[in-house]
Amino acid sequence: MSSEQMGTVSAKGAGESATSQNYWGYFSRHLRDYGILLAFVAILIFFQIVTDGILLKPLNVTNLILQNSYIVIMALGMLMVIVLGHIDLSVGSVAGFIGALAAVLMVNFEMHYVPATAICLAAGGLIGAAQGFWVAYYKIPAFIVTLAGMLIFRGLSLAILEGQSVGPFPVEFQKLSSGFIGDFFSIKKFHMTSMLFGAVVALVLAYMQFKTRANQEKHDFVEEPYLVFVARMIFMSGAILYFSYLVSSYRGLPNVALILFALIALFTFGTQQTTLGRRVYAVGGNLKAAHLSGIKTERITFYVFVVVGMLAALAGLVFAARLNTATPKAGLGMELDVIAACFIGGAAVKGGVGKIIGAVIGALVMGVMNNGMSIMGVGIDWQQVIKGSVLLLAVWFDVYSKSKQ
Repeated sequence: MSSEQMGTVSAKGAGESATSQNYWGYFSRHLRDYGILLAFVAILIFFQIVTDGILLKPLNVTNLILQNSYIVIMALGMLMVIVLGHIDLSVGSVAGFIGALAAVLMVNFEMHYVPATAICLAAGGLIGAAQGFWVAYYKIPAFIVTLAGMLIFRGLSLAILEGQSVGPFPVEFQKLSSGFIGDFFSIKKFHMTSMLFGAVVALVLAYMQFKTRANQEKHDFVEEPYLVFVARMIFMSGAILYFSYLVSSYRGLPNVALILFALIALFTFGTQQTTLGRRVYAVGGNLKAAHLSGIKTERITFYVFVVVGMLAALAGLVFAARLNTATPKAGLGMELDVIAACFIGGAAVKGGVGKIIGAVIGALVMGVMNNGMSIMGVGIDWQQVIKGSVLLLAVWFDVYSKSKQ
């Protein structure tokens, strides 16, 4: 072999080695993000097999959305609180209280559901503001403030409902959680409008991702290898289209799914593209440095708690509309599922780290586990044991991955 050929082979081998190191380095730095995604796919496959295909049947997928919509809604806000380095134990009680308030307004006082809904959302914002005020400006630990809030609003729910269930809600309000979008086509047993909506969403997301990557390449700021990027786009688009096909095979997209899409898009944009979103991560990453750089850290904390209060109120309305009644025990234990969803989705225990899509996937992991174990006939006792073990494993994984960086 000539020296020129030997040089070519050596250069080729060096290039392959560099590429392998590049891929390995990227995945090791983003182990938290890809780990939860792979875990979610593995859990889906496992329960799809052990339930004999029931898990991903169109009817069951629709039920998964309806059963976990309020958890996803609250997880979006809880993630922001955890990123700040706090915790909110009151979201379940606030959701239950808002459901009770909605029942009193719509059923007992016969108020129209539109102004009643607006009052409930405003009440959620005020509750968040009250709790955020103590945390942000008086430096009382959020754990204590929201623990007090959990007790207060659990008691208020019992008080305004007088210990009884109140319902049913107006039919129009019930459609918030149990209604489905209309179909503009007349295809038997297939909701074409929902399928087209999913296709449009997949195209728009892919376009935005490619546009973002192009801008990053202009500034030489690209970290993700191109093949990984393309594979991620194919997986994301395929998942959206498959999900759209499943729900279109039943009754189409539920109304609450549109709310979830809008909220996920809004919070993803807000956390990644706005000054306020970047400041939330700055405060959670290093409070003193953020304060010294001129960020109004107290104001950021206050705003986040207001948003969490409004999201808890919205989740309470969705939950009440689904049950078609308000009960004194509504929202009991919800906060635990919400917190678990955020940590399973990759939020850091000490704050400063966490993504919206991670919280959504974490909530879906919890939902799929609950649904799959129920189909298998696993008792509620062992379901709690398994979910607690998964949460502990997720937090250990976060601590372990940080120790390796």
